[in-house]
Amino acid sequence: MSPIAKICGITTPEALDAAIAGGADYIGLVFFAKSPRHLEIARAKALAGLARGRVKIVALTVDASDETLQEIVDEVAPDALQLHGGETPERVAEIKRKFGRAVIKAIPVATAEDASKARDYVGVADVILFDAKASSGADLPGGNGRTFDWSVLEGVSDSIPFMLSGGLDPDNVAEAIAQMHPAAVDVSSGVEMAPGVKDPERIRRFLHVAKTAKQT
Repeated sequence: MSPIAKICGITTPEALDAAIAGGADYIGLVFFAKSPRHLEIARAKALAGLARGRVKIVALTVDASDETLQEIVDEVAPDALQLHGGETPERVAEIKRKFGRAVIKAIPVATAEDASKARDYVGVADVILFDAKASSGADLPGGNGRTFDWSVLEGVSDSIPFMLSGGLDPDNVAEAIAQMHPAAVDVSSGVEMAPGVKDPERIRRFLHVAKTAKQT
């Protein structure tokens, strides 16, 4: 069975159409001003309107306030909220309760110790996403095109269904799936021709590989 596939950082109808045509299960809309994929509410609402009923919609935020989250929920109506900041388990539980959406919690990983922090969110977040930890001083917590040593997930990933992100692209996603057996894979910069500019052909190729990859 192939993993669920998510194309994150969608900013145009063309990229959205490529994701849907390729069989994406989720698309991500980014609400983080420092990101080249950041969307204003009106633009995100328009894209969500095109996507609704065709693919699940995820809204990505970073340590967002209740006010910001409420606006996103009211205007964009995502199926899930992806929390990519330093949200504690208590904050994740609060967000899930207040906004009534499934929650994906990103865990930035460079070491086995980083990966072990995912255990604190089991039973709180609906999905754990392992992403490459950003370098010190980086503007973005994710979407940097960085991979990490997947072996640091051993001992944690075996007991947690998880989404794998961090430097995935059409050329390495099959290896990632075969080696790590993720429940889902997530890509953003790995299907871009420039920061924030999705390449429809790379989207299609990534999804084809992800959907046909074999888990060993």
